[in-house]
Amino acid sequence: MSPDMVRPIEPLWRGLLVYRVLTLLSAAAVVLYSLDDYALPAGAVAVLVAMALWTAVTGYAYLGYPPVDRRGTVALVDLAVTVAVIGTTPLVQTPAQIAADAPVSGSIWTSGAVLACALAFGIRGSLAATAVLAAVLLGVSAQLAPQLYDIQLVLLVSLSIGFASSVLRRQADRLRAAIGSEAAMAERERLARAVHDGVLQVLGHVHRRGEALGGEAGRLAALAGEQEIALRTLLTSGPAPVDVHGRRDLADVLRMLGSGHVSGPASSPSDAGAVDERRRGARISVSAPAYPVLLPARTVDELAAVVGAALANVALHVGPDAPAWLLVEDMGRDVEISVRDEGPGIPAGRLEAAEREGRLGVARSMRGRVTELGGTLVCETGPGRGTEWIIRVPREIRR
Repeated sequence: MSPDMVRPIEPLWRGLLVYRVLTLLSAAAVVLYSLDDYALPAGAVAVLVAMALWTAVTGYAYLGYPPVDRRGTVALVDLAVTVAVIGTTPLVQTPAQIAADAPVSGSIWTSGAVLACALAFGIRGSLAATAVLAAVLLGVSAQLAPQLYDIQLVLLVSLSIGFASSVLRRQADRLRAAIGSEAAMAERERLARAVHDGVLQVLGHVHRRGEALGGEAGRLAALAGEQEIALRTLLTSGPAPVDVHGRRDLADVLRMLGSGHVSGPASSPSDAGAVDERRRGARISVSAPAYPVLLPARTVDELAAVVGAALANVALHVGPDAPAWLLVEDMGRDVEISVRDEGPGIPAGRLEAAEREGRLGVARSMRGRVTELGGTLVCETGPGRGTEWIIRVPREIRR
């Protein structure tokens, strides 16, 4: 795919360079035609040479050399150079020229810096750059009305360019997200073909044989079934979509996690895993806001892993058919998730003892993830009262 398809404002930058060269030629014609009228003809020529050199420098920079992410900095320097060029007007022009409202130093070449700021920063950049240019023009001009007319034209053009650049950037972001989604889907299909005849069939076989044997083998069967479900879901559904700001909808991800949703039919010989998955979906009640709860994609992925671990503990320690309740609350600056069951509860000191024994599922997989997100994980439990995990994290990771 062509880079211009994901960076659609590139033609506008090239157009700016052409505009800059044409306005430089126009300004040169004005200066050379009336060179004898200037107070300092040599100074006027020196300013013209400086304009030509700076046009070459900005052309090199705006075409992507150095990297395009520095264009904003170059545009600001461009505006400063333009201000300096206009500022030479009282030095190189005679009082008669200024009184007659002759073109200031740089003439229409000076509007190029405003257009560059509009392309780099959008509408706000065009407004700020026009304000700076207007202040300088009015400061060196003897007559107000003609300069206001020129400023009005520059403002209208720069606003149009700024709006166009903002729209094109949003379109590029959407196109980039669509390309990434398409690539991820293709990769999932490739992995699904590679994994289906190997890992999924082995997990399905372990699941069925373990259930038939019972006892400890039954526990291994339940774990194999959970992993088969997780792997199948990853291969068929993939992660929740990410918006142009790199955020995912936490509520939607947890609804899918609670319902055990899998896109597409389960294929033999793993149908037993799909059946168990539907049973799991029936026992988990999910309550979340009706509107999207948008968080950074990494935060959502980590929270989904923590919630998944909590639900796996319910299935393992309470029972595969035990009910569980999943609640998502949007607290504004924070988001709170509650995972609750009605099992026998966790005996006092059990979690600490498991950590000392080297079983770090809660300490590392759950509490470690939440701590890295700048949040807290609280376990409220006791004999006969079930277990509730309360996860609270900030919307943005606080460093």
